[in-house]
Amino acid sequence: MALSDHDARDGGGGIGVHVVEVGEEEESGAAAADEISPLLAEVGGNKPTRMTIFSVSYPKNRHSTKEMISRAAESEVAFLNQFALWVWNESRYSGFLCMASSSAIYYFMDVLLDIFSVQSIPLFETIFTRCFILVIMSLLWLRRTGQSLIIPTNVRKILIFRSLAGFLSLLSFIYSVQNLPLSCAVLLNFATPIIASIGAKIILKENLAFMDIGGLACSFLGLLFIFQPMLFVTGSLDEPGQASNTLFLSTRNKIFPIFAGIFSSTLGGISYCLVRAAAKATNQPVYTVLSFGILACPLSLFCAYTFQEFQVPSFFTFLLMIVLGILAFFAETLSARGLQLERIGKLTNILYLKVLLSQLWSMTFLGAEPSFDKLLGCLVIVASVCTCVYFGPEKESE
Repeated sequence: MALSDHDARDGGGGIGVHVVEVGEEEESGAAAADEISPLLAEVGGNKPTRMTIFSVSYPKNRHSTKEMISRAAESEVAFLNQFALWVWNESRYSGFLCMASSSAIYYFMDVLLDIFSVQSIPLFETIFTRCFILVIMSLLWLRRTGQSLIIPTNVRKILIFRSLAGFLSLLSFIYSVQNLPLSCAVLLNFATPIIASIGAKIILKENLAFMDIGGLACSFLGLLFIFQPMLFVTGSLDEPGQASNTLFLSTRNKIFPIFAGIFSSTLGGISYCLVRAAAKATNQPVYTVLSFGILACPLSLFCAYTFQEFQVPSFFTFLLMIVLGILAFFAETLSARGLQLERIGKLTNILYLKVLLSQLWSMTFLGAEPSFDKLLGCLVIVASVCTCVYFGPEKESE
């Protein structure tokens, strides 16, 4: 029995009730419709939902955007890791790439010092902070890679001599910079690749090809074009730390700084040879960085308290010192890795890239006038380095 809509509204008061009887045919039709309705619902469920301007669309997965961002970040990190592995070990030119990356990091450190004006900190205090960070980063690296934190016994003597040579070379370079014009001190310092190649020939018995000698000579010639020293010219020098066009060979009061610069380059070349020997013996270049930091920390601290007054740096200065220390660790590690993989005579030519980058930075952003001699020197260095990389690493016959 069913009520009509009108009857339901009237409440059944005073009006006759119409009784509707459902026949068997209608009941069977309704049952058939009930049986078919699930199938119709499934067919109708495949139809797209009609959308209007009043309907609100809700995403099926609210975390899809976050997942896409996280996947993009993971892909970028994976790409950087793959690139780092390719530079470190998986390329035929890994030695050149590591040394070029080291030179680029050192150049970037100079750029940071040019951009940010910070508090003046005593030199030996800066050296101590940087060497202390080298020790901490080296220990973290060795622990991360599962290596022993103790330096192997078979290379301890080599690393002790390497650390002493490196620290004495640093002190001699500081003395030459403080007492010579900056161009002359830099010129003497960049004789290190030539001395290192000669030392590798004598100490490590490495092959020194004619192409290696020619590349180093061309790069050093480009350096001469950039700094323009006039050889064997009599007269006095400019103030220390300024560029000069006169050479100092006939000036008696500059003999000791000149010998200090030569001594620094000689010890630096020997240090490169010892780094290569130790890195090849241990198959871990970080030990060379760790040993230098362990020796240089107490020596630089002693010099800081003996010859200079200790100053407490500001927060920003201390933060910049930490950043520079971390960058110095990666630069030293990449340099040692490059020396481990490639011959010194062919590899040290890449060191002149730092001069090239610094000249481009000064002419582009610091307003330095691009003279013909500087541009010619940069082109000579580029041609020399590209030629060295083009011929690539050689298969050494041992």
